Amino acid sequence: MIGAMPDIGLSLLLFAIALACGALGGALGMAGGIFLVPALTILTGLPLHTAIGASLVAVIACSCSSAPSLLEARMANIRLAVVLEVATTLGALTGVLITGILPTTALSALFALVLAVSAFQVQRRRGQDLAAALPAPARSFPGLSSSYPDPERGEIAYHVDRLSFGVVLMYGAGVLSALLGIGSGVLKIPAMDSALRLPIKVSSATSNVMIGVTGAASAGIYFLRGDIDAPIAGPVALGSVFGAILGARLLVRFSNERSRTLLIGVLLLLAAVMATDAIGIGSLAGGGG
Repeated sequence: MIGAMPDIGLSLLLFAIALACGALGGALGMAGGIFLVPALTILTGLPLHTAIGASLVAVIACSCSSAPSLLEARMANIRLAVVLEVATTLGALTGVLITGILPTTALSALFALVLAVSAFQVQRRRGQDLAAALPAPARSFPGLSSSYPDPERGEIAYHVDRLSFGVVLMYGAGVLSALLGIGSGVLKIPAMDSALRLPIKVSSATSNVMIGVTGAASAGIYFLRGDIDAPIAGPVALGSVFGAILGARLLVRFSNERSRTLLIGVLLLLAAVMATDAIGIGSLAGGGG
């Protein structure tokens, strides 16, 4: 399809795809890479590695463009993001070292299971976002606790609980991210939601700030391999930036319940995609945030 398409037509299509994926990913706090790579390979016929390389550049652009508005709105917890990103980066490095040991089908099946369990955990936490406003639990970390403005209920304080468990999950998210070639935002959000007991909007916003760091590390490797095509990555990154800004504004305006419902739907959809990949029906996993 690419060869028969004029350059301007391809650029506009790439921009439109990236805009839609960036808006959806930004609203969920996971950038759009996990949606972008399947969309690029299916709708434009791009080679998988080229799509992943462009997606990684877009992830960095998304994170950088949406992070300021999320920080200004006090949705993202930057101190917590720094702590958790260390574990995620170490996990990603571990995943790179052991890539190729496990068969792809087994990894896809494992990831589908992780996504399904994550959706179940997020569902169980319905209605508990205000629990953080209660007195701090004994295992909380006051230096990482904060508050955020809610459009429906005003200022809501929350506490970070079970940090060690969250760090372990973040390490695992980094490992799976590197092994499967996808971004870890889709794993970070449920981990922060279920392990650290954070409100879902705080989890999403903090994840959005973190994914740029992980994307930058992976993009360096793809650049050295020659898998980042500038004429492709350019319009993809530009569309992703505008989409991420739109998605970040939606995230700020969404209620916790609406954000949680949207996240559950996306987790289940991605679990189904990974399950079909595991049994050989399709191969849509890859790249980005």
